[in-house]
Amino acid sequence: MFEEFKKFAMRGNVIDLAIGVIIGGAFGKITTSLVNDVITPLLGLVLGRVDLTSLKLVLREAGDTTTELAVTYGVFLQNILDFLLISFSIFMVIRFINRFKKKEEEAPPAPPAPPEPSSEEKLLAEIRDLLKEQNVERSA
Repeated sequence: MFEEFKKFAMRGNVIDLAIGVIIGGAFGKITTSLVNDVITPLLGLVLGRVDLTSLKLVLREAGDTTTELAVTYGVFLQNILDFLLISFSIFMVIRFINRFKKKEEEAPPAPPAPPEPSSEEKLLAEIRDLLKEQNVERSA
């Protein structure tokens, strides 16, 4: 069973997937930071100095013994913005990769190697070479 798992884990697709998940996680953190630290404050400034994460609909005010009950739709909006930015970034990366692949496909193929001479052509070339050697010996 261990050998079977080892064979499965060492296949190229599994390793590529693991690398993709790790890079995706790091990319997600960068994108979340971009949304939280750059885009959201700018959007809040445009909307009148509103912090998106603080937008909420209070269903019940906090009391002495109860906590506030609210729908925090601002956090939801920020997560949607985060998702849209990540998906657009991935779209742009895939688009770039597809363009690169397309250019490789459009590159003219290398000219085909000349076909190997037939046995008759080889024999004729040997005869030609022997005749040249005889002519050189006679003229010397």
